[in-house]
Amino acid sequence: MKQRVPRQLPALILIFAAIACAHGETTETAPRAASPDLNEKFLAPDLNVGQWVNTFEVESREVYAARMEVLEATGVKAGSRVADIGAGTGLYTRLFSETVGSEGWVYAVDISPGFLEHINDWAAEETVANVTAVLGRTDSTTLAPGSIDVAFVCDTYHHFETPEAMLASIKSSLAADGTLIVVDFERIPGKTREWLLGHVRAGKEVFRNEIEASGFTFLEEVKISGFEENYFIKFRKR
Repeated sequence: MKQRVPRQLPALILIFAAIACAHGETTETAPRAASPDLNEKFLAPDLNVGQWVNTFEVESREVYAARMEVLEATGVKAGSRVADIGAGTGLYTRLFSETVGSEGWVYAVDISPGFLEHINDWAAEETVANVTAVLGRTDSTTLAPGSIDVAFVCDTYHHFETPEAMLASIKSSLAADGTLIVVDFERIPGKTREWLLGHVRAGKEVFRNEIEASGFTFLEEVKISGFEENYFIKFRKR
């Protein structure tokens, strides 16, 4: 005998769904990748790097204000080989360069020729000999297999247009038991400010799931005292 569905059931389902959305309880099962539009401005041939220095390297930006605490949390030490993926204006590239010393190496990876030229100019002016600027692609770091010990991705993971391909490339470039560090923005509906909700494609749990599915083991989330909108999570290559 065919069971009848109460007329009010569809309406109740819609009501409960609306309540869940209002409380930020929806789950993204297939989050979108970043749009190429998000990165287009960094590819401009007339990129005004000075403008981005004034945007990225200011005390109002958490990853700048807390940079020394973040640096310590990475565990990077003298002799480490580090890739600063999404190096931008070179803030962390410079910090890593000083930390790894003459026995280590830093690869400043970015898809923006303008940012890489800026980093090369800095290295030449300061006679820095342990930094290589690397032109990456949206699907690859273009680094050699096993060439790094630490991959550092700061406020850049949400810019990945092809996360699965980029994670495969990062995994390949890491040595055995290498470390992947991701610093990015919290995305919590009802709590996160509107600009970030529109800018960042998914939340921390979605990103963590993507990374673990790509062959990484979650190690820990490090609490950075200067972070309110950002988080710091660490993985090991499986």
